Amino acid sequence: MSQLVDPWKNKTAIVTGAGQGIGFEIARQLLGRGARVLLNDNDEDLARKAAVLLDAGERCHVLPGDAGDVGFIRGMVDSAVRVFGRIDMVVANAGLTVFGDFFDYSPESFARVMRLNLGGSFFLAQAAAKEMRRQGEGGSILFTSSVTGHQAHRNLTAYGMSKAALEMLARNLVIELSSYRITVNTVAPGATLTERTAGDTGYEKMWSALTPMGRPATVADIAQAVLFLIGPDARHITGQTLIVDGGWTAVSPGPE
Repeated sequence: MSQLVDPWKNKTAIVTGAGQGIGFEIARQLLGRGARVLLNDNDEDLARKAAVLLDAGERCHVLPGDAGDVGFIRGMVDSAVRVFGRIDMVVANAGLTVFGDFFDYSPESFARVMRLNLGGSFFLAQAAAKEMRRQGEGGSILFTSSVTGHQAHRNLTAYGMSKAALEMLARNLVIELSSYRITVNTVAPGATLTERTAGDTGYEKMWSALTPMGRPATVADIAQAVLFLIGPDARHITGQTLIVDGGWTAVSPGPE
């Protein structure tokens, strides 16, 4: 009888913005399946505390730094190859939200949002895809979008624009990367309970009322969708966006 091959064992993932919240849960679930993870967050304390909580030993390599800086991004990919020998999966999860009225939104705020949300994702995909192409064994790239890329939210014009653009980036990269057996997809979370939103008084109650399924998402809800799209069961899915919002975009009632 032939032995079953564990599809996650010895696979390497880069996860940005993984110090807490959705990114942390993605890293946790990957490690739980036997994969190796380069864990990135711009906040060094958060990143190192996350590694302690994950307690995965040498299978988790922490690399704090700015996931919107092209030089750092390229060094991060090099580090993953140096430490683990290869890259199989990339989750470009790091992102920045800067609220602001359209009429008063500053060029500085606009540039900050686009630099990380778009530039960081684009150049991480570029650097990782070059390594996957060199390896010749395919791979998976995933961008974290948002329901704000599908439905308008007041004071989130720039943010929503950046997230919609990520979904177009995934579709366009189908042309560039499919011949190398690299899939590129996007997950668009709706309202999600994280450390950040938990501190917002009334968030859970409001989004429980607005969401058809009766509650906001958990980080596990989002991470499970991510792992499906970057895992072995989705090798023929590419250029797609999976919205995980409990049905909110189907009806779209706006928050106060």
